[in-house]
Amino acid sequence: MRISVIGTGYVGTVSASCFAELGHNVICVDIDSTKIDQINAGIPPIYEEGLSELLNKHVGKGLSATSEYDFAVNNSDVSFICVGTPSDSDGNIDLSIVRAASASLGNALKTKKNYHVVVVKSTVIPETTEKVVLPIIEEHSGKRTGDFGIAMNPEFLREGKAVYDFMNPDKIVVGSLDKKSGDIVASLYSGLDCEVTRTNPRTAEMIKYVNNSFLATKISFSNEVGNICKKLGIDTYDVMSAVGKDFRIGPHFLNAGAGFGGSCFPKDVKALIGKANEIGYEPVLLKSVIDVNEKQPSMMVKLLKNKLGNLNKKKIAILGLAFKNDTDDIRESRSIPVIKELLDNGVRVCAYDPMANDNMKRVFKNIEYHNSAIDALRGADACLIMTEWDEFKTLGKEFAVMENRVVIDGRHMLVPHDDIEYIGLCW
Repeated sequence: MRISVIGTGYVGTVSASCFAELGHNVICVDIDSTKIDQINAGIPPIYEEGLSELLNKHVGKGLSATSEYDFAVNNSDVSFICVGTPSDSDGNIDLSIVRAASASLGNALKTKKNYHVVVVKSTVIPETTEKVVLPIIEEHSGKRTGDFGIAMNPEFLREGKAVYDFMNPDKIVVGSLDKKSGDIVASLYSGLDCEVTRTNPRTAEMIKYVNNSFLATKISFSNEVGNICKKLGIDTYDVMSAVGKDFRIGPHFLNAGAGFGGSCFPKDVKALIGKANEIGYEPVLLKSVIDVNEKQPSMMVKLLKNKLGNLNKKKIAILGLAFKNDTDDIRESRSIPVIKELLDNGVRVCAYDPMANDNMKRVFKNIEYHNSAIDALRGADACLIMTEWDEFKTLGKEFAVMENRVVIDGRHMLVPHDDIEYIGLCW
């Protein structure tokens, strides 16, 4: 089938490339000419494992990019809205880019005679597809639902493993107002071995938020338990290893540490809190999930102060800047509040990340960035491990270059060594 994908960010580029891999003809649409040129040259605008290979395989052979909505809509049967939905200062979802994309799609649909389905893949709060996207498309196209289709198809992609997750999904959710549009969207995934859950748009939107909010809740719960275990001299990993064997709980997302970050969990939990408040419900548990997560990075600095005392003019190495391994994404990274608090305490911060140094330079220009762990560690009074990069697991002799071999591990990464003072965050 012919598909157009609006937005060439994380979700859009991965979805477009994977749809092309499934045999569909795909046109990417973006207002950023740099991204268009990159995609048409086979260069992904974001880093994601396996994405470059897919782009190179399909660009010019069924996948292209343009800034022209009219061209994309008239040469496709289905349009996916994959634009960003950032949070405002209060944590509420900002739909301005979704609104703009909807208006542009509506204008392009005005003269199209054939049936066309608009699919919202961006993460949006319940009722957005029906009460925001649909009315805007109707207004700008001069058509009514039925003349075109409308559906909601949330993504469940892990950064760093997004291509794999798209091609090997554990669930595909399609929410539509009518059977015809839902059937068309579901058929796009016929090459994948996964059942398609069919529902209405607002339920599909809610499934996405509940999915991420539940995972975030497991993490904050594990961190709260970990903080209690730390005070009792109990290894929380021993506790959670046993707890995770209960089939009702499962072993995933029970790892205590410095907390969750990224473009999804913090934003989605806050957006669901905002929606709950809007309809007159006080989401106490969800608020606690955010509260625990925001306090967790400070626990790292507290442990550091307990060990070193006054931190002024101390040299502290930060290993890991990305919010998780296998990505260069620093959005809501737990390193950010840690670095800020260290700088407020007069610390000389030396940082290293295999991929995220350049991105973090946009946030902190006044810290030292290094090209290896050993360079960051050299002469340091202590080291904080913030991201689960595989290369950090094998660190050992590198700690010999530190002034004081104090290592505070925020991700349960290291095997303790006799020649370093190893301090776990929650264990």
